[in-house]
Amino acid sequence: MESLEHLTIIWLGVLVAAFAARKTRLTPVLYYLAAGAVMVNLGFLPAEPDPFIRGFSEIGIILIMFALGFEENTSHFLTSVKRTWGIAFFGGLAPFLTAYAVADMFWGDAKVSLMVGLAMTATAVSLTMVSLKSEGLSRSKAATGIMTSAVLDDIASLALVAILVPIATGGASADIASIGLILGKVVLFFVIVVILAAWILPGDSAMLQRYVPFLRRFGFRRLLAFAEGEMAVLVLFLFAMAVGIVAHLEGFHPAVGAYMAGLIIKEEYFDSDSDEDVAKREAAYESTKRIVENVAFTWIGPVFFVELGTKILFDVDLFVSVIPQVLTMTGALFVAQIVSASLAARYTGGFSSAESLMIGFGMLGRAELCFVVLDIAYVQNNILTETAFYTLMLTAFMLNVAVPVTIRLWKPYFVRAVGAQENAGGNTGNTMAKSADTV
Repeated sequence: MESLEHLTIIWLGVLVAAFAARKTRLTPVLYYLAAGAVMVNLGFLPAEPDPFIRGFSEIGIILIMFALGFEENTSHFLTSVKRTWGIAFFGGLAPFLTAYAVADMFWGDAKVSLMVGLAMTATAVSLTMVSLKSEGLSRSKAATGIMTSAVLDDIASLALVAILVPIATGGASADIASIGLILGKVVLFFVIVVILAAWILPGDSAMLQRYVPFLRRFGFRRLLAFAEGEMAVLVLFLFAMAVGIVAHLEGFHPAVGAYMAGLIIKEEYFDSDSDEDVAKREAAYESTKRIVENVAFTWIGPVFFVELGTKILFDVDLFVSVIPQVLTMTGALFVAQIVSASLAARYTGGFSSAESLMIGFGMLGRAELCFVVLDIAYVQNNILTETAFYTLMLTAFMLNVAVPVTIRLWKPYFVRAVGAQENAGGNTGNTMAKSADTV
């Protein structure tokens, strides 16, 4: 009964946090963490959660990562890769190296520095897109660049989590053979994902029909259409858990598998053999997507962040002691992220200067994957010290606050520059048309 009482208190905190996030236009993750911290320090929640809450929170982060992958348009993502690979690479490498260097300067522990760098690498794309949407910029070219590069950044970060966490936790040594084994597991896992995406899930490949014909008859489309689509959400969550288990067997965090499971699900899988009505397919897809997002982001997923927030036990002396680390880490990452992402957007992606700076601001946030790494490194394996954990939590908070603030401050210049660029393009087009008429 005590577990149910704790869950009820957590859900109440989630509701209050969601209300505060809507009023301030900041990511709800910040308020979920704050809710956990406040409630544990007031004695409403225990510092050490019982197994039920702990297990529930693990399910939450798996569903969140699946939902983030599921809401991505795979085709749109693939077509934008060529233009945004540089933003993802340089915009991820610079924060990793910067965070690693700052951590090494303060704590001098390679494993701690590795986890700090890893936590500060991935961008919080959901926070940025919410901020851009609130400013009416979610359909801009800059938004597309941020979305695609952030997804690439997250995938690269997931691969790094898979490779580096076993080394940092002592599960594997840093010799060539051990690293080779880990890389082999990474390759094997992604090969499995590619096979699922290319041949198993589509259900209409020649290889599938020839060698595994029963999958065509009882394949993924049929499962999603079973009972008129009423079981679609269960099928998707079952698939996410199954791929997450495969990832775990390969030595990765289950969230890695869940994200990849969501990424390879396509809207056309909601077609059935007997129903080719596009409108019905889109309605089924949107309805399922809405339920998945509701479950992941509203009532199960947030438990993970609230539970993680309960690790923040207020200690005035500790908070004061980490001020130099927090200011240094935040300042260094703020500059490194904006400069690296903006320059990459300008010179490898061909974006304008105004768009490039907007992309740099949009990639400041740190959310889901950052806290997954913190959970692995601090809660599960005790790699991070208490000082390092508090430093990263406060740094993530300040960077996330910077996203809506910088986007709002830059918006007038951005709109003016993009408008001038479009007008120039229109004038050029008119001049060319007039020349053509003259000829």
